Amino acid sequence: MGVATVLGIETSCDETGVGIVADGRLLGAALASSMDEHARFGGVVPEIAARAHLESLVPCLDAAFADAGIAPRDLDAVAVTSGPGLATALHTGVAAAKALAAAWNLPLYGVHHLAGHVAADTLEHGPLPGRCVALIVSGGHTSTLLLGDLARDPIVHLGDTRDDAAGEAFDKVARILGLPYPGGPAIDRAARGGDPDAIAFPRGLLGAGPDFSFSGLKTAVARLVERERRPLADVAASFQEAVVDVLTRKAVDACRAHGVRTLVIVGGVAANARLREVAAARCAAAGLALRVPPPALCTDNGAMIAAVGDLLTTAGAEPAPLTLPITPTAP
Repeated sequence: MGVATVLGIETSCDETGVGIVADGRLLGAALASSMDEHARFGGVVPEIAARAHLESLVPCLDAAFADAGIAPRDLDAVAVTSGPGLATALHTGVAAAKALAAAWNLPLYGVHHLAGHVAADTLEHGPLPGRCVALIVSGGHTSTLLLGDLARDPIVHLGDTRDDAAGEAFDKVARILGLPYPGGPAIDRAARGGDPDAIAFPRGLLGAGPDFSFSGLKTAVARLVERERRPLADVAASFQEAVVDVLTRKAVDACRAHGVRTLVIVGGVAANARLREVAAARCAAAGLALRVPPPALCTDNGAMIAAVGDLLTTAGAEPAPLTLPITPTAP
């Protein structure tokens, strides 16, 4: 198939994202977040998220088409996140995508959320190299993946978190420190005036294979706060440094182990300033190319799903049936 124009819909968690991509270029996008509605609960409430998606989908569709300057008749396919994610939230997006594909007589593609995060980088930096390692860091996922062609080759799962994901650890530690939700941006801000070496927090599973663990680090922060008073900035900076140290060391180790010369870091936590800084230094020292999308493409968005749909249509992949199921716990 030649150049295709693909609509992407993302509703796996608390952001309603719609994006339109053609030939690797982002034509238009819109995003609505229900984050403020979850803040008083200290985390995402699935039913609130699903209701917010219902309210935001049509306005986001209208805004994305207006941004792209095109109409539904100009589309060639519809892509939607089918998993993993919150079940009720996924149902909302998948039901909408099925309805649009049926109404507009377009092929439908179900997209894995993590593949979407990786594809987001292609909208900024162009096609991925033939082989690379992706470090995916978000509120629900911390994984290293060995990648070939996203549309044709199987994704090889190298390592995963055994407990809390990195973003989840940021949220929980922020709560311990009395910082607002979401914890990632709050800790990033609080850490800017702190000493990252002030407190020697543990580095979970460092040197013990490709998997991650942040539960012990979270507990160490809680115990420290219980027994002594330390400057907030130092605690935030030292915690952040422990997370970043583990993430970057394991990601670089994965590249070396598999003879890969490019590391791609994606997901919401990839917006963290310290992670970007340390990753750049360690990749430079190891002779690796580093690719990180801009912060707007790190968090959940519809453009990343449209980017995968673009790759699939270009590769001539078989569309999904209109009975496409959701897979909340997709491996």
